[in-house]
Amino acid sequence: MAKGTRKTRTRSGTPERGESGPVAGTFPIDTGTCELVRDQYSDDSWIIQINGVPSSHVNVANPTVLDFEYMRWIAHLVDSERDKTERLRVLHLGGGACSMARYFAATYPDARQVVVEIDGALAELVRDWFDLPRAPLLRIRVGEARAVTETLTESTRDVVIRDVFAGNTTPTPLTTAQFTTHVRRVLAPGGIYIVNCGDTPDLQGARSEAATIGAQFEHMAIIADPAMLKGRRYGNMIIAGSDVPIGGQPALARELLGGGVPAHVWQDAEVRKFAANAPVRQD
Repeated sequence: MAKGTRKTRTRSGTPERGESGPVAGTFPIDTGTCELVRDQYSDDSWIIQINGVPSSHVNVANPTVLDFEYMRWIAHLVDSERDKTERLRVLHLGGGACSMARYFAATYPDARQVVVEIDGALAELVRDWFDLPRAPLLRIRVGEARAVTETLTESTRDVVIRDVFAGNTTPTPLTTAQFTTHVRRVLAPGGIYIVNCGDTPDLQGARSEAATIGAQFEHMAIIADPAMLKGRRYGNMIIAGSDVPIGGQPALARELLGGGVPAHVWQDAEVRKFAANAPVRQD
């Protein structure tokens, strides 16, 4: 297909794959609608909105470009703890446009990844638009995140990333002690569990999430910008747990300060102080 021409559409309303890549528009998916919007600041980039809420950002030409701050924080944390030459095994709970999966595929060439996405139509669109790596490098498994996690074999993942939202809230069954136990089970020794936690300025949800993760893991870390940590705004923070110390690498602190939104990292003692007296969530 010649450059500049638009792709035709199938009867289902989804764009056919062609050399011109993705095309702006709104498309029906299993959970509502998906809108694909070209990034006005980059010809190679797209914004994916699910039911009107920005969900993902994809740079087609360069998968190592992560526009969302919290995704960069996740990448920095994993990169500070893992060797780029290892065969990283990553489980993504919540797929979106697979921005994080594309990043790890580009930076860890031997990575083996599974993305769990509840919306099968969205998964199909994303594969069509962004030419994702194929199995066994990257598999998309359609299903509910907790149900899939409970079926996985013990000690088979090095990193588990939870980035699941219904609107602006993570479904409660993915935040409980019982679910976190399953995550701990599927992580190999030295593995890292990372959650994207959205919260209001009172930070009650984040404190409870940290308490719940801390009840299952010996070590924790939190990454967020100072305003979020001080409870001055609504936003995202990254909470991580592991059976080994995490978040203490000097390179991580430097990388976090260098972003468009400078962030701080708290290590285990600070996180446990932050979570003190917060309830551990139960099913």
